[in-house]
Amino acid sequence: MIDLYTAATPNGHKISIALEELALPYTLHALDLASGEQKEPWFLAINPNGRIPAIVDRAEDDFAVFESGAILLYLAEKTGRLLPHDARGRSRVAQWLMFQMGGIGPMMGQANVFFRYFPEKIQPAIDRYQGECRRLFRVLDGHLRDHEYLAGDYSIADIANWAWVRTHRWSGVDIDDLPRLGRWRDQIRSRPAVQKGIAAPPSAIDRDADDEQAQKFAAEARRMVEMGQSRAGGS
Repeated sequence: MIDLYTAATPNGHKISIALEELALPYTLHALDLASGEQKEPWFLAINPNGRIPAIVDRAEDDFAVFESGAILLYLAEKTGRLLPHDARGRSRVAQWLMFQMGGIGPMMGQANVFFRYFPEKIQPAIDRYQGECRRLFRVLDGHLRDHEYLAGDYSIADIANWAWVRTHRWSGVDIDDLPRLGRWRDQIRSRPAVQKGIAAPPSAIDRDADDEQAQKFAAEARRMVEMGQSRAGGS
């Protein structure tokens, strides 16, 4: 049994999707990020960085793993699935996984901060991060012109990138003119395990919407950003 400590974020949903795809039994522990639960001592003992997701593999002497990319690799290696067995195949998957970890995730995260959460609208910052998201999306679209999935068969690389790309409208970035990326997004969304994974836990909002509930979510996230700035300034 695996304990999954998570929240309804792209990084969190990467792991619940993978667990569903691999049919691994797990217990879901949804953390309240707004209250700072991820910074409490009991969780820092699992993940010293105080961020979700993290897992504890109860079948392996309570072995803890943090960082979403590391968790995906651990689960794939544990089961022998969603990751090729040959060196070249593994490298291709790792390359696209790192593409998400070092590019898609950080750039979309910053776009979210400046476009949705930051108390002031700093247009150069918004343009910078949305523009970089667009560039990275074009990289994916170009690669998918000749490939059904990112690295051969469906893999943890697809899971990692898809969990972020599916939220592109929340970052204020359109992909209507990127047909291969849209095809890949819709194809993965149709998988039953993916649909279960993005409901574990379910998002508090429709990230394609801009209604009152979405605005409330953005306001709460804005408070978290401001709290983070305050803590950083006092350290």
